[in-house]
Amino acid sequence: MKKRSTLISIVTILMMSLFFTACGNASDSKTETQQLGANAGENATELSFWTFVDLHGKHLDKMLGLWNQENPDKQIKLNVTVMPYDDMHNKLLLAVTSGKGAPDIADIELGQFPKFLEGDNVPLESLNDVFAPYKDVVVPSRVEIYSKADQVYGFDYHVGATLAFYNTEILEQAGVDYKKIITWEDYKQAGIKVYEKTGKYLGTADTSATWQASLLLAQQNTDFTDENGNPKVNSPEMIKAYEMLVDLQKNNVIHTIPGGQPDTEEAKGEYNKGNYASALMPEWYMSRFVNEMKDLKGKYAIAPLPVFEEGNPRSVGLGGTGTVVTKSGKDVQLAKEFVAFAKLSKEATTEIWNTLGFDPINMEVWKDDAVTKNPDNEYVQYFKTNAFDTLNEIKDEIQAIKSVKASPTIGNIFNTVTLNAIFEDGQDVKEALDEAQAAIEQELK
Repeated sequence: MKKRSTLISIVTILMMSLFFTACGNASDSKTETQQLGANAGENATELSFWTFVDLHGKHLDKMLGLWNQENPDKQIKLNVTVMPYDDMHNKLLLAVTSGKGAPDIADIELGQFPKFLEGDNVPLESLNDVFAPYKDVVVPSRVEIYSKADQVYGFDYHVGATLAFYNTEILEQAGVDYKKIITWEDYKQAGIKVYEKTGKYLGTADTSATWQASLLLAQQNTDFTDENGNPKVNSPEMIKAYEMLVDLQKNNVIHTIPGGQPDTEEAKGEYNKGNYASALMPEWYMSRFVNEMKDLKGKYAIAPLPVFEEGNPRSVGLGGTGTVVTKSGKDVQLAKEFVAFAKLSKEATTEIWNTLGFDPINMEVWKDDAVTKNPDNEYVQYFKTNAFDTLNEIKDEIQAIKSVKASPTIGNIFNTVTLNAIFEDGQDVKEALDEAQAAIEQELK
């Protein structure tokens, strides 16, 4: 047990982000600082911003240019520092809890967020006042995950609504119409046809990420943890979810994939070869297709997820990064107003779709065809169907999975032990989940 615990500790840092995130490509090893706000005047206020994703800094650069144009009396110069994931979160937590050296603004990845909300004295500024103008147009669940006691502390870049991406070329060879896949039973029957006709698998049996568990729990209106944040990974709903996936695996509908899950280099290679015909992933996976699977352009259609029964919620928001304002900043109110503008405004959300390909949390842009169906947009050009047609169809069904203190441990046990035991070793689902529950409780003691 000691040997396994040691192994688990070593890989925890590497695997914990797979429980919730992967929306952006994180900085790998270098720390870089750059000042943005070239159009700001001499009297501009200088603020600092820490992030672990280079693209996030580029987004704020564009928004800063607009902010300075529209607010000549409140112009900003922003010193952006991009750090490796672990370095940034460790330094930020130390800085905000000690009150020394914290930036004015920072990105905090969803899986790390609970650490910053512990205790009675949250070291982050409440964003309620700057959130109020947008309260009725954002996806509620994407704000609740960064909130505590009715106070909002972070704004995300995206919803991360989980969608079904289907390779229509393979499905047509098998005589399958993806639009008729409504339930998991439909998905199973379609997958049996696909395998019989083409020798391809319809989907993946993930062994190194919990995307599938998240969406299957959300469809049953439950979670990895109870209302107090305690793990409950051997629940009847979790057993139902994995027994269904094992049944799909036994019928050659899904199969394990190199890399363990769709968002790995090895797995994308398999998709490029046409060995798998669907990916059930968050909306931000669109950028993986566009940037890393270019040969599949024009082949993939987007649809709602299958469900256990019609009427079940058809999506869950997964992954995420909340942008926060620290209490020790030099001009807290200015930082808050800029963060709201840069993350929630119509201008910001339009830019988030155009440049990052994300589904922004302000849904006003979802209905703007001039933005979402712009024929010059590379995400519009790549897919056979428009993502926002599906997003608008499911917008009231997008669930949330809580990020709590136990979440990294749960993700770690699942991604290193449990999922391999189920899909690679054929261990009984209930037995594997009972062992996971015991191991997680032991780790959390």
